[in-house]
Amino acid sequence: MSENVRPKNIVLVHGGFVDGSGWQGVYEQLSQEGYRVSIVQNPTLSLDGDVSATRQVLDSLDGPAVLVGHSYGGVVITEAGNHEKVTDLVYIAAFAPDKGESVSTLIADPPPSAPVPPILPPQDGFLFLDRDKFAASFAADVPAGLAAFMADSQVPWGVDALNGAVSRPAWRTKPAWYLVAADDRMIPPPAQRAMAERTGAQTVEVPGSHAVYVSRPGAVADLVKQAAER
Repeated sequence: MSENVRPKNIVLVHGGFVDGSGWQGVYEQLSQEGYRVSIVQNPTLSLDGDVSATRQVLDSLDGPAVLVGHSYGGVVITEAGNHEKVTDLVYIAAFAPDKGESVSTLIADPPPSAPVPPILPPQDGFLFLDRDKFAASFAADVPAGLAAFMADSQVPWGVDALNGAVSRPAWRTKPAWYLVAADDRMIPPPAQRAMAERTGAQTVEVPGSHAVYVSRPGAVADLVKQAAER
């Protein structure tokens, strides 16, 4: 691809417990800027399935794309980002695993002071967050009514997705960008900073909960535009 060809396609990948509708604010801002924005409704049953869903969207595009992932979506874009149309990876308060790593391995040994996400014991192979603790842990800066809706409309997150390991991390060959959510109580900010540093990402840090893509869509869109205009 010519260095003069800037991606006009943006592909957004959501994480666990939620669906793609949380990207609406980011979608609207980027669309207004003239980007063609696609949202992957990845089923979060397994990493392989979510990578396939993302690749299907990338296959349908007419040119290069910036691939964006939130939370577990960072694992998805780390693998799916090897697609030939992907120019840059953007991690939004996301996991950025290396080869052989998964969400399960990345959260296996949290520091003693780290907040503990209120993940309930698996039910039939699926995970949920405690609805009563969802807002405080996932969406503390989201309006109360919307946070309650997010808690009550959770998407079952498959244990197979949690354990899905990356085979070829795309950030080793493609530029990475990272937005650290400074008030995150799902993925500790120090862990986010460490993953961003490991990937060599251009990094910004903003006040925000784990749902920073919902509460601060402008900050998220700005970083995505930086990647697209590189």
